[in-house]
Amino acid sequence: MKRRHPSRVAIVTGVGAGIGGVGRGIAARLLREGMCVMAADVDPAVEQVIQDIAQAQGIGPAGVAWFAGDLGSESQVQAMTDRVMARWGRIDVLVNNAGSGVIRPFLEHDAASLAATFNRNLWTTVWCCHKVLPHMVEADHGRIINIGADSLRTGIPNHAGYNAAKGGVVGLMVGLAREFAQHDITVNTVSPCVINTKRHRDALAANKEVTKEFVRVVPKGRGVEIDEVCDMVAFLARQESAFMTGQDISLNGGSAMP
Repeated sequence: MKRRHPSRVAIVTGVGAGIGGVGRGIAARLLREGMCVMAADVDPAVEQVIQDIAQAQGIGPAGVAWFAGDLGSESQVQAMTDRVMARWGRIDVLVNNAGSGVIRPFLEHDAASLAATFNRNLWTTVWCCHKVLPHMVEADHGRIINIGADSLRTGIPNHAGYNAAKGGVVGLMVGLAREFAQHDITVNTVSPCVINTKRHRDALAANKEVTKEFVRVVPKGRGVEIDEVCDMVAFLARQESAFMTGQDISLNGGSAMP
């Protein structure tokens, strides 16, 4: 098995067994980049997910860790952060991928659905940044990468509540990017459009009208590949991205342009 030393340590949230697979892809990519990875998710399956990824890459148990808990909870995020510091003594990269949303017309939302949407998307990011940043400041180095949503630009139907939460993530990014720039800490957001999952491809194949409309809206005619999201995250995690901060980077196949 490959041995690795904690030269760089990353936390990736949202590494569960869900349909999207973005978190799993990012964790796998950062492991290939040579980092030690803490995978976190509300789903207890996160343990098996990260172990499977490590085994597939020939990485020993020293290179990975996992945390299952509510990342919208301050105390749970503190426990996760303490676990990383106890294990490796540093945090270089934080990828805030945890999230999902209750997608419905705005007037059909209630207090519970809006609270769930904000907790999963905004509060997870807020608390992870809040608990990780002191360690990055002490090290005078860090890379924070949020996974956003291109629906902020395109205004697709039934996303007002979700967009409010993801818009909060972008607002947080801007404030943190300015506040911590002098510590070689960058804060950026990667905002994909529709992910090219099997579910998405099946939906297009089943309805020619939907396919026609999708191509009209997205000139590339497909969703973004998980590997393409991972490529951008990996770049933003590197030293070469040191001068890029406070940016919301759209991976949308041309569906929204300046």
